Amino acid sequence: MRNFIIKRLLLSVLILFCVTFIIYVLLRCLPASYVETMAMKLSTAPGSKPYEEWVAQLNAQYALDLEIIPGYLVQMKNMLTGNFGDSWRFTVPVLQKFSEVIWISVIMGGISLILQLIIAIPLGIVAATKQYSKADYAITAGALVGISLPTFFFATILKLIFAVQLKWFDVSGLMGRNYAQLDAMGKMLDMAHHLVLPIVTLTIVSVGSLMRYTRTNMLEVLNADYIRTARAKGLSEKKVIYHHAFRNTLIPLVTMVGGSLPGLFSGALITETLFAIPGIGWTSYQAMTAGDIPFSMFYLSFLAILTLLGNLISDILYAVVDPRVRIA
Repeated sequence: MRNFIIKRLLLSVLILFCVTFIIYVLLRCLPASYVETMAMKLSTAPGSKPYEEWVAQLNAQYALDLEIIPGYLVQMKNMLTGNFGDSWRFTVPVLQKFSEVIWISVIMGGISLILQLIIAIPLGIVAATKQYSKADYAITAGALVGISLPTFFFATILKLIFAVQLKWFDVSGLMGRNYAQLDAMGKMLDMAHHLVLPIVTLTIVSVGSLMRYTRTNMLEVLNADYIRTARAKGLSEKKVIYHHAFRNTLIPLVTMVGGSLPGLFSGALITETLFAIPGIGWTSYQAMTAGDIPFSMFYLSFLAILTLLGNLISDILYAVVDPRVRIA
């Protein structure tokens, strides 16, 4: 196991360098250039330097005057030393802006993932064990509805019903009007109240696929020979399902959960935008459309690291879930 982890980590480092180089090249090719926008803004100040001099100065400051490969090497050197630079779009250090917005998205994504597991796995098992019953048809239909619902449509419906008509929640935003007058607990509850509809949106539009995935894998396991053997030995149906079948169903589910790690930190761009939640998804979109290379480079590289780490965790968890799996 130790040798496997070391080999995977070394391979991940090589993959990470390739991925970050592709990201850097794509960012250099963005049609929007915040350098030119900032240079235009600075050149209009009284007594300022000409536009061309500002462009040259800003490009030299961020190594954009170099060719692709030398510029990438300078960027990687800065990142490896912990110097991620300042965000061009938000005019603060990249790490400071990242730390300000990441936890909102992590909380939303984490709660949504937990709710998906709590809802999807039991319903998927029920649908599989009662195949072609009314419960199976109802659960399958609900899953298909969840899969088919566009995020923007479902979020708009929730806002119309619960915010506009019933007035149980605010239409958008993360804080209420009286947020500044509340104590610490009141502020926490106020923010939690504003996150209810976004979390419900993320859960409903994502739970259907996990439900169908659980049902499909559970049906495959229930039709296996060893399940028929367990039943022939006289084991109770409950023990057959939850002790033998469900444990083997966990293996593909572990893959999905491990692969969801980057999703917790990537944010929900559409949901955060519709509900005006200043999470990492909305922030990264603003940075990319503004040509903010420092922030976008850090964020996309961070997601690449999480993706590699999530795949490694999934492989390791195979051996934990199923003792028959041994990594050589």
